[in-house]
Amino acid sequence: METNFFLLAVLVLGVTGAVFAVVLYFVAQKFKVEEDPLIDKIAEVLPGANCGGCGKAGCRAMAEAFVKQGDMEGLSCPAGGPAVAAKVAELLGCAAGDAAPKVAVVRCNGSCANAPAKNRYDGLQSCAFAASLYTGESACSFGCLGLGDCVRSCSFNGITIDPETGLPNINYDICVGCGGCVKSCPRNVLELRNRGVKDRRVYVACRNTEKGGVARKACSAACIGCGKCEKECPFGAIKVENNLAYIDFNLCKSCRKCEQACPTGAIHAVNFPPRPARAPEAAAPAPAAPAAPAPNQEA
Repeated sequence: METNFFLLAVLVLGVTGAVFAVVLYFVAQKFKVEEDPLIDKIAEVLPGANCGGCGKAGCRAMAEAFVKQGDMEGLSCPAGGPAVAAKVAELLGCAAGDAAPKVAVVRCNGSCANAPAKNRYDGLQSCAFAASLYTGESACSFGCLGLGDCVRSCSFNGITIDPETGLPNINYDICVGCGGCVKSCPRNVLELRNRGVKDRRVYVACRNTEKGGVARKACSAACIGCGKCEKECPFGAIKVENNLAYIDFNLCKSCRKCEQACPTGAIHAVNFPPRPARAPEAAAPAPAAPAAPAPNQEA
């Protein structure tokens, strides 16, 4: 009797399982989503870093966005650069576009020399955590905290903290402009800017919006909002708002006049050749000695 009950239970479970398997098969066929094979091809072309620089959840999501849109308008892979863009465009059968490559820059002059520590932080080594507690060791509430959130966020190992300055050091041979470090910085010290012709860039390395005297108490190389750079720029690329100058890299022509005009050295010009040394001014000729009077001649 017990054996018959056991066999019946097994039979019922087997039939039930078979029925559910058939039902699930037909449901799967009914709601099956056909995926474009082009997505796989584009995903193979993308670098696979999943850095998020494109604004998508990862390279697979970016491939899906390319295929769904059908072109590259407004979409780019900063980690792949022009080479990957050309391959994706070829697969999509469209133009690659001409998006300017970007890199991250450090908009802070608060080195150990320019902004000496006024206190010591001995808490969790996280910029995000420290920023929620206090202004920073230099007492500048706008400056880099130097605790390495940007280093840990870089998928390409392109950032280190310089032990001498305490500021991030970006390796531009590695930086692809993905923006991961920019998103990780609680002080918005890092910014994506055009890489520039010949890898040359001009920018204001300061985020402090306090008045000049207050800003310089925390950092001797802070922007003081004096406006000299704005007046000097012949291209209208510089605006001073809230006591802080900002250079629009789309308008800047890299003439570097602003760099010379800045009294605090807050403006950085990267990868430019050294300026030619000024020729010494010629000494003014000494005034001629008055002529001696002619001796009296007697007739």
